[in-house]
Amino acid sequence: MRVPLPMKLDHVNVFAFRDDDGWTVVDTGFDTSRTRKLWAQLIAGPLGGERVARVIVTHHHPDHVGLAGWFQREHGAELITTRTAWLFARMLLLDEQMVPVDETLAYWRSAGMEDEIFEARKAERPFNYVDIVADMPLGFKRVKQGDVIRFGGRDWDVRIGNGHAPEHATFWSRDCDLVIGGDQLLATISPNLGVHATEPEADPVGDWLESCEALMPFAEDGQLVLPGHKLPFRGLPTRMRQLITNHHTALDRLLAHLDAPRTAVECFPALYRRRIGAGEYGLALVEAMGHLNHLYRLGKVTRTRRDDGAWLWQRRQDG
Repeated sequence: MRVPLPMKLDHVNVFAFRDDDGWTVVDTGFDTSRTRKLWAQLIAGPLGGERVARVIVTHHHPDHVGLAGWFQREHGAELITTRTAWLFARMLLLDEQMVPVDETLAYWRSAGMEDEIFEARKAERPFNYVDIVADMPLGFKRVKQGDVIRFGGRDWDVRIGNGHAPEHATFWSRDCDLVIGGDQLLATISPNLGVHATEPEADPVGDWLESCEALMPFAEDGQLVLPGHKLPFRGLPTRMRQLITNHHTALDRLLAHLDAPRTAVECFPALYRRRIGAGEYGLALVEAMGHLNHLYRLGKVTRTRRDDGAWLWQRRQDG
């Protein structure tokens, strides 16, 4: 089923598997009145009025976990996810801000955000997790790397990815050709690999590439991947090689662009090769920082602070 999102990527895919005691739902969409009404229609229609017995959340991002707490409280569903996803969700629900905090402002400055955009965002109420994620009661069932979980009449191997989100769960059926990929395995887009003020030295690009290499041995052409966005697809080995190659190519373009000192925002043309609009600006900024941090971690670039706090990145001249 496809649940609408109020953004450029205008949907999230959710999946339902029938079990003896009801339905197992994988991911949920945002917590909005529109989405709750849609779920009521889905339960009454395609799900035949039967209860949702459990909700599996692939990772902690709001479009995937948003209604998990609602299913727990209103439907008595069991929540199944990774420990990191649950902890992140619970923590972020408590972190409501009326204006951007000093650490966020400093992070935007470090990325070289333009003054006009900075001043506008400084005065705005920032995105708050609690706005679109339902309150989550205590209690969940943990899944981790190497587990086998049963739902939908199938046994599934749990394999963990990282980079797009920490401890992102994917599920690989032992009984058929299905793979639940969440945002770790996508067909026509790449997952956002962003650095945020919460961990400004993170290397999500490195984490993601490492995860791809770890998952690659389990990928088979005949598997049908159920992704978090866009359409289900086959040909997973080829797609994973494409994703890995695309990011290495982007890193090469970025490194060539750093023949002179540049901020993260000044790296947009090399990374994206298209105009970045207002709706994409935040994601573009955090992903640019992600790629720069990866090059820095590899020792291929240097960085120095500009007087206004922005990092200036440059290709190393000693090789």
